[in-house]
Amino acid sequence: MLPLGFASGLPLGVMSARSELMTWPPGAHASTFGGNPVSAAAALATIRVLKNGIMRNAEVVGDYLIGRLRALMDKHTLIGDVRGKGLMIGVELGKPGGKDPNPAAAATILEKAREGGLLIGKGGLYGNCLRIAPPLSLTEAEADEGIAILSQAIAEAK
Repeated sequence: MLPLGFASGLPLGVMSARSELMTWPPGAHASTFGGNPVSAAAALATIRVLKNGIMRNAEVVGDYLIGRLRALMDKHTLIGDVRGKGLMIGVELGKPGGKDPNPAAAATILEKAREGGLLIGKGGLYGNCLRIAPPLSLTEAEADEGIAILSQAIAEAK
């Protein structure tokens, strides 16, 4: 049994095997993640969303967002690096004038961003990397709004 994440967080699983292994009589097996009508409906809705281009949106808007974040590097010397793929993005913070990790700045920016209405995380080996992971349905306009809030938070953290 392999639990799969295609039911948008609801329990649903799939089991696959060669036909000669699947000779159990009805009711001879059970599954923790077998599912139910609600889980099945959630899986169908998730599949419809995936078919409607949500992954392509994540790629396009992710590239846009990474570009906008990299542009902030010229304005904010605390930003040492921006990296990511799609809408999973990390903004590494360093001490101005160098590459030394700056976890204090990350903590301050995290709080200032929250006060501005932007929820992000932080992590990394030194706790100095802002984790940006918005919904896959993010639009460029919403990305711009988030960039404005984040830029303000970084400015306030200096």
